[in-house]
Amino acid sequence: MGPPGAQRAQYAAFARLDPAIRQAQSPDRKLSLVRTQVDLAITSPSPARLSKASVDGGAREFSATVAELKALCASDLNDVNATIMVALKSQSSMIAEIGGHLINAGGKRLRPLLTLAAARMCDCANDDHIRLAAAVELIHGATLLHDDVVDASSLRRGASTANVIWGNKESVLVGDFLFSQAFELMVAAGDLRVLQILSRAAGVIAEGEVLQLATQKNLEATFEMYLAVVESKTAALFAAAAQAGAVIAGADARCEEALRSFGRNLGVAYQLIDDALDYAGRENALGKSVGDDFREGKMTLPVVYAFDRATEADRGFWRRTIAEGSQQAGDFEQARKLIISTRALDDTIACAKRYAARAVEDLARAPQNTFTKALADLAVFSASRIS
Repeated sequence: MGPPGAQRAQYAAFARLDPAIRQAQSPDRKLSLVRTQVDLAITSPSPARLSKASVDGGAREFSATVAELKALCASDLNDVNATIMVALKSQSSMIAEIGGHLINAGGKRLRPLLTLAAARMCDCANDDHIRLAAAVELIHGATLLHDDVVDASSLRRGASTANVIWGNKESVLVGDFLFSQAFELMVAAGDLRVLQILSRAAGVIAEGEVLQLATQKNLEATFEMYLAVVESKTAALFAAAAQAGAVIAGADARCEEALRSFGRNLGVAYQLIDDALDYAGRENALGKSVGDDFREGKMTLPVVYAFDRATEADRGFWRRTIAEGSQQAGDFEQARKLIISTRALDDTIACAKRYAARAVEDLARAPQNTFTKALADLAVFSASRIS
């Protein structure tokens, strides 16, 4: 049975907004449209009940936006990839194999793109942003190798993880090698401020992993605790990537702060959608297993909201499956139903859209050019992606 007339109208309005956002030239107009989208996200029914056409449309918009940003930075991105391949050279063939398996697995390259676009937005006059973008991707790759070991993950970007193919010890050690190569590239850029920004981010990411362990299986976890994990594990590198691009280009303090804040807000929005997709996504679109967060007892925002709003009987379900880790066939499907019925999924996505709106607002304080517009599009569509 289809949605009532008012809800059908909301669907139509929501679908019309994306092209309008893409065509909007000024940050103020784009921000206004994003805020309208946020209002619709809060009042419209669960995305789990949207048509396949609507969902696939969101995926195409995000993919197109990433492709446009890559096209703008194509020459720089080729140089970044070449720099990474040089960094993977080693006396150990395993380093090249594992590093190449991860780096060449078809990732979006969002983090190095932030560095490149920020630097170009601010009229970078040297090649140091190439080294920094490569360092950012190596840091990200190292954290993925370590994450997959910690989480015992078996699938990433549609392929078996390195720890499954080569083993846990090998994955951790190659992750350490990627970190070391990232720091060599930072030093080669010759800017102490940039070294400080990216090295601090690497430390914050590690701290985020520990914070996540503290919240895992903890049903007392709050939104603030969840946000602290997200800001550390994901948003810190987004923020540092964008800020480093501004710094190496010689941007003033106002622009540097705007891009740091943009990266942070984009990173939070991106992770919020990631966590929503673990309950609402399709495995073939995501390139990784759905339900991993549930099986690992992670207190992501959909679960934080769902438990807070649950009946006592449903709280018993969450205690058994998350706190006690006693899961059986059909539990993930039940968790999905509870997350949808309590509007936990809706509100997680609405929260992501609010952070995306803040990211667009940050760009109003940055130079206005084609790179700024591309980054604004990226922020908007990051909150409506399905992969």
